[in-house]
Amino acid sequence: MSNILFIGSGHMSEAIIRALIKNKVYKPQNILVNDIVKSRLDYLQLTYGVTPSEKIVNADIIVLGVRPQDAWSDIVQQFKTNKIIIISIIAGVTIAQIKASLTVDIPVIRTIPNTLTETGFGYSGVATDVNDQAVAKQRSVTQFFNSFGKLEYIDESLLDIFTGYAVAGPNYIYYFYESLVDAGVLVGLSRDMAKRIAIENLHGAACMLQSSQKHPRQLLDINNSPAGVGIHSLYELNNSDFAAGLQRSVRAGVIRTVELGKKQ
Repeated sequence: MSNILFIGSGHMSEAIIRALIKNKVYKPQNILVNDIVKSRLDYLQLTYGVTPSEKIVNADIIVLGVRPQDAWSDIVQQFKTNKIIIISIIAGVTIAQIKASLTVDIPVIRTIPNTLTETGFGYSGVATDVNDQAVAKQRSVTQFFNSFGKLEYIDESLLDIFTGYAVAGPNYIYYFYESLVDAGVLVGLSRDMAKRIAIENLHGAACMLQSSQKHPRQLLDINNSPAGVGIHSLYELNNSDFAAGLQRSVRAGVIRTVELGKKQ
């Protein structure tokens, strides 16, 4: 089996490592981790059985998981073979910036991983330059991404938008769920019952949208009889700023992603 090296062992790297092992894409002994914090390496070795690596060694895939303010440029200059694939999860650092720091020609894939790695749901945005598009579709790369969700090939210019909409997306769902549970408590249900009902409705409604292939408006029409309970509830929701507030939230997330990228 091939080896994979993680440079940087933050929460996202750990989540991906956990998914790779859980879905048997890599055995623990084939996962190498490099980090300047020894206690972090000790923790990952004890928890997942991965191999700590004090030096940056060659592997079939190298995942750059350091912070944008870290010395990532010095790190990539140490790569001396083109027999590897770089997958970068460094926020705000472009493919062109990484390639400009390389001393050899190495394929670079830039990604914004989804945050639902425990579930197998969620999309990760995957971008390359024109020369590396075939590499991004190699089996080893697609297996890597599919181990913790789905992958969406996008132009690099869309990564900031993808971050604000798709990667931050679960935040909007969590907030909606919390508000819906509070609404149940407000009208008299126990919090435990409100939670169970809300999560079941969220899951069921998502399955209905996916399986029926109907437009949400069609499903709303099915659920709402003339002058009934549902349509009266929707009337109040329409009178609120719900839709526009959600859209402003997504736009704010995209704007902030762009701002953070410009600071690098």
